[in-house]
Amino acid sequence: MKVLLISANVTLSPYPVYPIGMSMIAAALVRAGHEVRQADFLLHNTSLEAIGGEVKQFSPDLVGISVRNIDNVNLMNEQYYIQNVKNIVETVRKVTDVKVVLGGSGFSLIPDLILKETGADYGVIGEGEVSTVDFVNNAESGIYPAEPLIGSDAFLNGKQIKSALYDDPLIEFYLKNGNIASVQTKRGCAYKCVYCSYPVLEGTRLRRRDAGAVVDDIELLRDKYSAKFVFFVDSVFNDDEGAYLEVIDEMLRRDLSIPWSAYIKPGGLTDEIVEKMKKTGLAAAEVGSDAACDITLSRMGKNFSFNDVVECNDLLVRHGIATSHFFMFGGPGETEETVREGINNILSLQKCVSFIFMGIRILPGTPLARLALEEKLITVGQGMLNPVYYISPTIDREWMEKTLTAAFENVRHCVFPPDAYDSSLQVLHKLGYSGPMWELLLPGSERTRKRQR
Repeated sequence: MKVLLISANVTLSPYPVYPIGMSMIAAALVRAGHEVRQADFLLHNTSLEAIGGEVKQFSPDLVGISVRNIDNVNLMNEQYYIQNVKNIVETVRKVTDVKVVLGGSGFSLIPDLILKETGADYGVIGEGEVSTVDFVNNAESGIYPAEPLIGSDAFLNGKQIKSALYDDPLIEFYLKNGNIASVQTKRGCAYKCVYCSYPVLEGTRLRRRDAGAVVDDIELLRDKYSAKFVFFVDSVFNDDEGAYLEVIDEMLRRDLSIPWSAYIKPGGLTDEIVEKMKKTGLAAAEVGSDAACDITLSRMGKNFSFNDVVECNDLLVRHGIATSHFFMFGGPGETEETVREGINNILSLQKCVSFIFMGIRILPGTPLARLALEEKLITVGQGMLNPVYYISPTIDREWMEKTLTAAFENVRHCVFPPDAYDSSLQVLHKLGYSGPMWELLLPGSERTRKRQR
């Protein structure tokens, strides 16, 4: 069966990310004997006409659309993406009458409402490698499910999570727009952050891929595609079980070093571990600090203190790793006092970049959604497809916005709102510079990662 997969993502902030989830589904379909083409809305400069051209040229028997994000989770500059998905569905319908199937992490968060909003025929909830293949196998025989939403509560084990089918035109596009290639080492998240959807999407049990297969992916990206920078897309790279160390040790065994970055949590790292990571190419760390004082960290479900954030920052900086942090104000327990304390704490961090958000996007199935319901910030049955943000009832939004603006407006390495420098960084990517680029905001920084020619 001929299947056209389309990535509907239009997010460029803070840099374009290769649609690795779609490519993993493509790989599963190819292994099952189907003919697959991968298309990308960003690659086509968000041109619906170009997407329609892909459909005409390939003449698929089925179209799948990957929905990575519902919105940009930025209260200060809201962008809603489901209309783009609806437009793609309508464009496909103008060209062909084949079934249209939605999937992806964003879709799985609010599947019923997104399916209704976009007018697609079916939707795959959760991990799609098995469900999508089953759907396509049956569709090839003219058999379709009775219900429009399909999926399974079961998760793949680590060995069942195979490599992505990196697509030549897609990888070339993403490498030209930042030289950043995506690799996944594991799924699942055991942490209890109140706002986070990862446990909902991937379960709470860690499922690690074979370290050799992960490093094979890195070597492929380096050797075949000349990737200059790798981003590990795991929810948390330095997990408490130490799965990440298996990948690091395998890279060291193969004497493989390539600049890379990942989401890092405070705690668990040592000088010895960071030095090992640095030998494999660790160049930048995106630290999920999330809240800026102990009271709000605790209410966010974090198992670390702000002192742990400071120690993590100092450890990474000491080893020459470009370090950024992400902080959210307005969460549970936020007061004027915690806002002021948080601002002072952020300003005290040395030689790093901080991105500051106001408000927290409420997502169904999370502890934050249950708290918002208890506090009557949302109502029973409220769909939340259109962005709804949590701001603690104990804080005034207008006061908080003015206070954060005044505190950070003249501090170059503290970015509020968090997308303030996006356009400038994207220009540098288009000029051929590699890496996350926010390192340019580091105090006293000079350009360290040269332009790739």
